[in-house]
Amino acid sequence: MYNEQFEKERFKESVKDSVKKLFRKTIDEASSLQVFQAVCYAVKGVIIDNWVETHKRFEEEDPKFVYYLSMEFLMGRALGNNLVNLRAYTEVRDALEELGIDINVVEDMERDAALGNGGLGRLAACFLDSLATLGYPAYGCGIRYHFGMFKQKIENGFQVEVPDYWLEHGNPFELKMVERAKIVKFGGYVRIESDASGRTRFIQEGYQSVRAVPYDMPIIGYGNGFVNTLRIWDAEPVTVFQLDSFDKGDYQKAVEQENLARNICEVLYPNDNHYAGKELRLKQQYFFISASVQTAIEKYKSKHSDIKKFYEKATFQLNDTHPTVAVAELMRILMDEEALSWEEAWEVTTKTCAYTNHTIMSEALEKWPIELFSRLLPRIYQIVEEINRRFILEIQMRYPNQANKVKNMAIIYDGQVNMAHLAIAASYSVNGVAKLHTEILKRQTLRDFYEMMPSKFNNKTNGITQRRFLLHGNYILADWVSEHIGKEWITDLKQIHKMALYADDEKAQQEFMNIKYKNKVRLAKFIKEHNHIEIDPRSIFDVQVKRLHEYKRQLLNILHVMYLYNQIKENPDMEFYPRTFIFGAKAAAGYQRAKLTIKLINAVADVINNDPSIHNKIKVVFIEDYRVSIAEWIFAAADVSEQISTASKEASGTGNMKFMLNGALTLGTMDGANIEIVEEVGEEHAFIFGLSSDEVIRYELEGGYQPMDIFNQDQDIRKVLMQLINGFYAPENPELFREIYDSLLNTNSSERADTYFILKDFHSYAKAQQRVMAAYMDEKKWAKSAILNMSCAGKFSSDRTIEEYVNDIWKLDKVVIKSK
Repeated sequence: MYNEQFEKERFKESVKDSVKKLFRKTIDEASSLQVFQAVCYAVKGVIIDNWVETHKRFEEEDPKFVYYLSMEFLMGRALGNNLVNLRAYTEVRDALEELGIDINVVEDMERDAALGNGGLGRLAACFLDSLATLGYPAYGCGIRYHFGMFKQKIENGFQVEVPDYWLEHGNPFELKMVERAKIVKFGGYVRIESDASGRTRFIQEGYQSVRAVPYDMPIIGYGNGFVNTLRIWDAEPVTVFQLDSFDKGDYQKAVEQENLARNICEVLYPNDNHYAGKELRLKQQYFFISASVQTAIEKYKSKHSDIKKFYEKATFQLNDTHPTVAVAELMRILMDEEALSWEEAWEVTTKTCAYTNHTIMSEALEKWPIELFSRLLPRIYQIVEEINRRFILEIQMRYPNQANKVKNMAIIYDGQVNMAHLAIAASYSVNGVAKLHTEILKRQTLRDFYEMMPSKFNNKTNGITQRRFLLHGNYILADWVSEHIGKEWITDLKQIHKMALYADDEKAQQEFMNIKYKNKVRLAKFIKEHNHIEIDPRSIFDVQVKRLHEYKRQLLNILHVMYLYNQIKENPDMEFYPRTFIFGAKAAAGYQRAKLTIKLINAVADVINNDPSIHNKIKVVFIEDYRVSIAEWIFAAADVSEQISTASKEASGTGNMKFMLNGALTLGTMDGANIEIVEEVGEEHAFIFGLSSDEVIRYELEGGYQPMDIFNQDQDIRKVLMQLINGFYAPENPELFREIYDSLLNTNSSERADTYFILKDFHSYAKAQQRVMAAYMDEKKWAKSAILNMSCAGKFSSDRTIEEYVNDIWKLDKVVIKSK
């Protein structure tokens, strides 16, 4: 994008001019934060030109758009990624260097956008990157959370949630689009009347309303001048201040609209362990969906008069159950505002909506109490009720005298609205996100739906963008790959398979291990600065970073660390290659057992890291506030990728793909996309253990197993578990970890013991860890496996996933931006 000579000088002048105009300073006087903002504005000028040009092409070609509706977009930092996709990173780095500025310092001034939490949101971000790089028209639609989920602090080993005010210094890449604001209505009642033609009209009255204001962020394609849009909605009051209420002394009513608006966009996933949290979460979902659907219809009508053909120019992809209310909102607008009949509106809706299921976990398949849903969204509930009535009739016609079918598939049942069932009934496509996950959906979780409507179901294995997680996150390795096979892999990751030719080359093996070592040194420095723990870059970096949930089994990992520590203490001279166990995870604010697991990890770290008798053979690190910008460094440095979920529970995983792309070896169960990773690289280049998904499902159908048998028969496991309750890791409060102990063993409680088969898989996991150590001690063999993992990652590009969505579901056409 920038020419080495002329354009570099122009960019330098642009940065200096931005510093002057924004802050009334010279470049030498500006702070690092001010330089960062000036650089962003200089880069933004180039992006805006491309953004304008892209929208001109949209106007000319009138393409079909996908609206990717998601509660999360875990974007990571924007500046570096934008420079990479503009193909300007090197030039900007050099230009800043000539101004006496380190680009790394500039990038570190940017806070990660707090718009997501875990894999769901990061997948959405990767998809947007791929859509733009491939030239497919798209809008990402979400919420502009002011404080994200939370910023994680670790205090005395416990997770403490504090606001993540990522917008404190603004977001230089966003554009506030006030003129495109929409009104969203909550509550009230529905009045029914007949118009002059005898048509029934539904009118919502007595409602509260907020103004949804869009903030647009550019999503840049790699090297193609194409810019899509992430549109995140913020809430503002329709009336900022009601003076008449204030004058009457009703001070609360005077600002009630402002309070309503402010609450909607404060945090991602409010704690819904209480009624107010549930209500706020449903408000959030309807808020961004209503604004997005209104916008999509308005955009269509600006060029087309026949609303019955809306689906020819728009498709809504529901990223999990959170956006499912889009089904009823689209129906509402088509019937109440566009005067379509029920049948006409249903045809449009069912040709517009597509649903991605991300989990088989029942708690994630959202259900809303009828009382809450109908009170907050009265007209929407009427529509859902009618969808349910008609759907039940369809089920009964298909399966007469089978009440269990209605029970299993009804949208409204037992006092609740089942959003997954609504999504399936109304969508033209239902996809899982890995082969195994999709098969479990068809055979188990959604079996009745699959039997009734098999043609809707399909698989789209997740992917990641190599541009973020190799080209930007691990530029040393990226440059090395490009030197060997060229740069085609950047937009066609299948090309990276050419690196397999170097897997047996001793020079290449050594070069790879040297690059890995440099990345480990970088991460070790970060850990020293932030955790005050000295770790050896020559040790095995064994990493588990992801959202903390029991099925992901961070507990299995730390129990094994406790076991290893016991082994070393009992056998000081045993052969043992030094290991650094690195954890990073946030637990949901209301998820007490997950938060207790974080405390356990930190308690174990305190004991082990401060025991000189083990001579630094084990170190344990918990990285605070795990996020995308830190993840890039972690993936680059990892030797071992911990993907140890209970088989059948992880829909896909994408961290496993990021580790693989950076040459880490997978230690995992045959779950989610791990299966496909092993298919690509070969089981000899991974460390697989544990029960199969079929075995887990069979045990679950039989009511579980008896973990007390293992406890009674295995002294190593018994010792580890007793350390949870004898004060070994919590001398000040020996009962601190009793809940974890009980969850594994207590068969007297209403909860089944060891729900996630931690003890059942423990020794299989321990043996796999022994294989890891033996393999790492053969450096050439390890380097070969690492290079092969990287070279076999081609399937797992989100570019491939998006092409499959486009070809099989969305039916989009590419838009090419002509170079000037």
